[in-house]
Amino acid sequence: MALAEAQEAVGPHPAVAYAGFVHDAEKEYAEARLTVALVAGTPLPNVDEVGVGIPAWLNGLAEAASELRRHLLDRMREGQLDRAESLLAAMEDVYDALVTVDLPDALTGGLRRTTDALRAVLERSRSDLTTTVLQARLQAAIEGRSEEPRLSS
Repeated sequence: MALAEAQEAVGPHPAVAYAGFVHDAEKEYAEARLTVALVAGTPLPNVDEVGVGIPAWLNGLAEAASELRRHLLDRMREGQLDRAESLLAAMEDVYDALVTVDLPDALTGGLRRTTDALRAVLERSRSDLTTTVLQARLQAAIEGRSEEPRLSS
């Protein structure tokens, strides 16, 4: 895999290895792998399975949870509100786990900022889903209602 080749190539050159280039590539790769697992509802691949560093995996997880918003919105548009709710729950689980990581940003590659961004995406998604669910309930109530009684003259 190209990422492993890059990791190997910069290994003997710490100034390059830790300049952020490889970390960004690792983060993007982790995000892709973790997004696939979250959407599929399968167990998340661990750091070793993905082949990246822990900071890249954690940041990739936060960004993968943010990516679920697109899938959640698509499910809402298709009327699959139960699926959208399960995606929101997955986003919440990721946020709840990441917010407990209390290490300096120098060790986590800026995880706190990425987690804060996830929180904003999570809140918007929760709001959108809540509004859609309430609208669906209202529509169902309107459509299920019998004709309004008429006043007799």
